[in-house]
Amino acid sequence: MNAKRGYVPEDERNFSPAALEKLKTASRHILFLINEGYDLKRATVFVGNHFLLSERQRLAIMRSIAADRDLTERKRKQKQLSELSGKEVWIDGFNTIITLEVLLSDSLLFDCMDGTIRDLAALRGTYRLIPETAGALRLMFDVLQEASVEKINILLDEPVSNSGRLKTLIADTAENKYSFDLDITILRDVDRTLYGKELVITSDSIILDQCKSWVNLSEKCLKRKGKQGIRVW
Repeated sequence: MNAKRGYVPEDERNFSPAALEKLKTASRHILFLINEGYDLKRATVFVGNHFLLSERQRLAIMRSIAADRDLTERKRKQKQLSELSGKEVWIDGFNTIITLEVLLSDSLLFDCMDGTIRDLAALRGTYRLIPETAGALRLMFDVLQEASVEKINILLDEPVSNSGRLKTLIADTAENKYSFDLDITILRDVDRTLYGKELVITSDSIILDQCKSWVNLSEKCLKRKGKQGIRVW
């Protein structure tokens, strides 16, 4: 089994330079529609059919773009890492860790309109630790340690396989190496728990729209590794 998180061989064709130009044109059409009030998924199906886009290409566009009103509100609620000193943060565990695993696996990451970094790795209730998992945790912890956070809350989805093993690895990775307090909780509904929270770390668009404030950790990690996401818009 290929352990490279988020890698699909067809992506070399799906996101080639020529394909990206078509995706950017399609994105402009979809953006016009959603800014006029159309549903994002339905607009993507309509435009995707016209441009004969693959499912991966359509998913990349859906995860990369957002209506102007949503972008404005997300920007308003965004906090900087420099504002985290002495604060408590809430991490959407699988969402954040998988993105960092994809980063360390050199798989595709996307530079999105709201500033977040997103991937195309499909979880669908299954998850397994890979060689990059520990490095992803250290990268996340190093950035937050430098920001002088006081406490980190990591929420993991109970229905996802190996959530218990990941919890153990998180605790082992942090033990006696960092100064912040750490709490790791396995919950049945992580998303709703994060609704209304301050200083949430996630790239999940629904959570970004429902939380009180959020922090763009994935972008900082990407820059630290000297890499860039690709744009389909």
